[in-house]
Amino acid sequence: MSKNLAKMSKKILAVLSAGSEEMEFTITVDILRRAGVNVTVGGLEGSDPVTCSRQVVIVPDKALSDVSTESFDGIFLPGGLVGAKNMCESKPLGELLKKLESEGKVIAAICAAPTALLAHSIGLGKSITSYPSTKDQLAGSYKYVDDQVIVQDGQLLTSRGPGTAMVFGLKLAEILVGMEKSQEVAKGMLLNGEYKLN
Repeated sequence: MSKNLAKMSKKILAVLSAGSEEMEFTITVDILRRAGVNVTVGGLEGSDPVTCSRQVVIVPDKALSDVSTESFDGIFLPGGLVGAKNMCESKPLGELLKKLESEGKVIAAICAAPTALLAHSIGLGKSITSYPSTKDQLAGSYKYVDDQVIVQDGQLLTSRGPGTAMVFGLKLAEILVGMEKSQEVAKGMLLNGEYKLN
């Protein structure tokens, strides 16, 4: 890859915590990497292997604390009730989310992870969706949408759960690198025609 192309490559931080929903995490990260996005997996609790909600173990690229000086085009938060609770309680994550929001970067959250957006006062008043059981927590602070599997409001992207992870990942890829590349990835996975991106 030439230096010019490397400079143009989009870069996103995928945050991983103990108890995160591994299907949402893995599918989204996989799709983004297929689309040529540079994904850094940041471990909320450090760089040690993370046990996810269904006991799948994933190794972060580095600790979240080690990425504070890096520049990203966006951030992705997977769901999982325990993982989302950990993200809600993380002051360093809150500071990073506020920084990225102030810079107009993409903020993507799926399933229970939008509760972390609320905990850190990110995107208040915007349209979002989430896992149905978290609706009551979110509806008062956001324009809650429960009849769409993905909701985009400006630079904020949210989705509902494990079964919507494919279309969520493709939409996030579309936002970062364009519709053509996202559709190319979908076609390569034999998903074209089965998943709507809009």
